[in-house]
Amino acid sequence: MSREFAGPGLSRVLVERDCQMRRLRVLLADAYPNMLRMVENILEPMFEVVGKVADGKSLLEAAGKLDPDLIVTDISMPILNGIEAVKNLKESGSRAKVVFLTVHADFEFVKVCFEAGASGYVVKPQMNTELLFAIRAALAEHSFTSRNLT
Repeated sequence: MSREFAGPGLSRVLVERDCQMRRLRVLLADAYPNMLRMVENILEPMFEVVGKVADGKSLLEAAGKLDPDLIVTDISMPILNGIEAVKNLKESGSRAKVVFLTVHADFEFVKVCFEAGASGYVVKPQMNTELLFAIRAALAEHSFTSRNLT
């Protein structure tokens, strides 16, 4: 299996090849419905989006019921933020890979997210070019961090 990440087109091909046997199940979490729709549109050709939630508490509940392979979540959400939700999921034994998709382009957030159990960290302005790379890396037991961080 190739582990090269040469461009957006290649990333889509590699993810599609890896998911041909069974579409992986993805849970999305973001406080903004428009963002959830945009992410779903990027992922739907290759993944089965099994749920979309708008807060961290709902993320915990949905992850427990739906048992996704992958979670794409924001940090800033009501009731319970994404970092705390992911910490709780990992402490409860969730094996789902986690990619944070957020506006926070600060290395301190990256550090905390990876400590919580993330495999990937993508800033929202880079979503169209980097999200599939981050997912591919997470599924291959690697990590991915957006390039445009401060």
